[in-house]
Amino acid sequence: MRTKSFQFIGVPFLTGLLSLGGPAFAAELPEGTVISKANLDQVKNDTFMGHKIGDLLTDKMELLIRQYNKKYPLVKSPPLQMDPQYIAATKKYADQVKFDPKTREVTGYVAGKPFPNIDPADPSAGDKVIWNYYYGASTGADLNQAVWFTLASKNGFESSTHWNLQRVYNKGRLWTPDGAFPSEPTVLHKTILVALTPQDLKGVGTFTTQYDVANKPDDQWAYIKSARRIRRMSGNAWMDNVGGFDFINDDINLWNSRPSRYKSIKLLGKRWVLASTDYKAYRARAKDKAGTAGEWPHLDFSVPVAQSVQPVTPVEVWVVEGTPPSDHPYGKKIVYADTNTNVIYYAEIYDKKGDFWRWQNYHFEQRVGAKSGIKYVSVAGGEYADMKAQHVTFYMTPGVDDSGINATKFGPEILESLQ
Repeated sequence: MRTKSFQFIGVPFLTGLLSLGGPAFAAELPEGTVISKANLDQVKNDTFMGHKIGDLLTDKMELLIRQYNKKYPLVKSPPLQMDPQYIAATKKYADQVKFDPKTREVTGYVAGKPFPNIDPADPSAGDKVIWNYYYGASTGADLNQAVWFTLASKNGFESSTHWNLQRVYNKGRLWTPDGAFPSEPTVLHKTILVALTPQDLKGVGTFTTQYDVANKPDDQWAYIKSARRIRRMSGNAWMDNVGGFDFINDDINLWNSRPSRYKSIKLLGKRWVLASTDYKAYRARAKDKAGTAGEWPHLDFSVPVAQSVQPVTPVEVWVVEGTPPSDHPYGKKIVYADTNTNVIYYAEIYDKKGDFWRWQNYHFEQRVGAKSGIKYVSVAGGEYADMKAQHVTFYMTPGVDDSGINATKFGPEILESLQ
């Protein structure tokens, strides 16, 4: 009888102790759990794939959840991988890569990752993280992407347009198509962005040559539809806004400028975050609803700052803060770069006063080169949110890596041929 009485009394007694404010037992959340405003406080101490939820959310991610109803579905995505040829190139060439702390410039780079072993105590660690991305991002020797831009305000869906983006890399190539390839050692890459629809925008676009030379401005040409002519833009086009979208040229791929252009780049640390590494939302596109809010089922226009709801998984990242030059529109930029693949998942933009201005989020997937068979880590979609204006630019891109673009005919004149 004593034993039974003790057991009967003990259960409510222990329950009472737990209710007095002691910590709740942490649980491993199942795949498919959606972190949201409704359950954030309940799951912050729980784990997913062994990582505490509270530790996987940055301050800004938590802000988005609490104030703007952002949702993060959890998924156990396979890790993104670099091709064996990329790994071999890193081993072959990394020892000859040199970083000059005075100029913050890099010499000796050929292919692969410039700095495979970064010491967090190195004063130049932040610079090296960005150089790893600037030179060593594994995104294909050339890209040919269909891009849909969808705009949303605090009142909901605004518009959807269709563009073509092509980029040819000169630096760090692992594959080159048969035939002549121009010898341009001073060129990093060339990029074209041209509107395809709607009709009133068709043909509007830019062609940009980014040089692999310190202090040399990019060359950018634009097709002026009203004049039916190509015009050369100013050398500071890298800081200009792109179309009517919520980003500037420097935000393409979340960091699109030579690292030494920034006044300083410092490493803030290393951590784990939730990020999208297996994004295929564009495959669910409702073509019969093109140009409407229903075209992209994964976009939620019902919240104050429209959002892309995509599965996320834990990834390890470097956290880096960049301070741009004084004539740049931004006060500072904080990015979260993958420690393995170099890709940048998030960028936090602050204005000159230090106030949070823009939130930028990229989604990736593993792709295989169409011609080369090389394994790449490619951008598949993203969102640029202006938090002050509560305006968002989404983009979805089912692109092709290593499509065999003829680099010998890839110049500004291509803008006229696409009219």
